[in-house]
Amino acid sequence: MPLPAALQRAPLPIIGAPLFIISTPKLVIAQCKAGVIGSMPALNARPASQVDEWLAEITETLAAWDRDHPGQPSAPFAINQIVHKSNDRLDHDIEMCAKYKVPVIITSLGARTDVNEAVHAWGGVVLHDIINNAYAHKAVEKGADGLIAVAAGAGGHAGVKSPFALLQEIREWFTGPLALSGAIASGDAVLAALAAGADFAYIGSAFIATEEARASEAYKQCIVDSNSDDIVYSNLFTGVHGNYLKPSIVNAGMDPDNLPVSDPSKMNFGDGAKKAWKDIWGCGQGIGPVKAVLPTAELVARLKREMLAAQQRVNARIAAC
Repeated sequence: MPLPAALQRAPLPIIGAPLFIISTPKLVIAQCKAGVIGSMPALNARPASQVDEWLAEITETLAAWDRDHPGQPSAPFAINQIVHKSNDRLDHDIEMCAKYKVPVIITSLGARTDVNEAVHAWGGVVLHDIINNAYAHKAVEKGADGLIAVAAGAGGHAGVKSPFALLQEIREWFTGPLALSGAIASGDAVLAALAAGADFAYIGSAFIATEEARASEAYKQCIVDSNSDDIVYSNLFTGVHGNYLKPSIVNAGMDPDNLPVSDPSKMNFGDGAKKAWKDIWGCGQGIGPVKAVLPTAELVARLKREMLAAQQRVNARIAAC
């Protein structure tokens, strides 16, 4: 099945994952100019009225870029909506997305037919993130256009499935847009995601260590200095299991090897979660290739170089068979 028109406008097969607190128009615009789909959570705009301002900034800036760079148009942008019942801003934020006809909506923590229908009404595309095949079926049944397979090793709220197993099971029945999230921070990993059946690699943690990201310098440097051994999987901080940087847990006065288990029925994505994510740093396992804090354009250029080099190696290996 061909990709929806909005997704075909992406020059590179990469989506910058929406990063709670960290993604703002500055990062989204830089990602889109560099050729990847940039995204941010609507909830990063606080107060709620700021959503209108931020969507205007993104839309107008990218339109101006496209006018001035007809040979290098920007990628589309996406807004992440938490559709869980704890999000009392959902209706307002969807209205703002309708006002600006946001091309891509990423839905998380619940699939809702009414939300999907609202997005389709203005011509938008809905991608829903899932952690297993059962949730993937539910999302498509409720009208999602595409899926984001959040596999083991992803930053923030992550699943436990091998990316190969998860993609294979989904591709047995689903031919629509499919992105893969989980420990992707190099061009080699991007190519591997495509080879395994994904249309896009979904990258979050590597973009935290960019100049445009709204993260503290300590957070960015911690990503540069860390690797997969420094990642802790816990549901303590929001009620949903996710991956976090061990040094930030230690700095908060907790033992990362002996964290209590949270009640999943008490999920929190309001100010309490905001404070938790500000102090406890989300991060995926794939940060080994992140060696320095870079401008977003330089990170994307590296990913592209590595992806093309990996493709050449694969082609040579296949030709030798």
